[in-house]
Amino acid sequence: MKLKLDLHEIYNRGGDIDRALRGVIDEAVEKGVRLVEIIPGKGSGQLKKHVLRFLDQKEIKVLYHRVEKDSHNFGRIFVHFRPK
Repeated sequence: MKLKLDLHEIYNRGGDIDRALRGVIDEAVEKGVRLVEIIPGKGSGQLKKHVLRFLDQKEIKVLYHRVEKDSHNFGRIFVHFRPK
């Protein structure tokens, strides 16, 4: 199972972005999901940087296994979780 979060609709609302990111991470942990796809879009790259900074926070980082930047699509990030 995979969860997907598209940030296009809230790209300019920092608090909403953080809440959406935290929500999808928490949902993945609760449901035992192995992969979350986050779509910050291509744009200037600022939203992608925001997402990566969020994921790099100590309390968030312990919840997932690894982050993968899509090498074929600059506007997509995969967050991998360990199986339970």
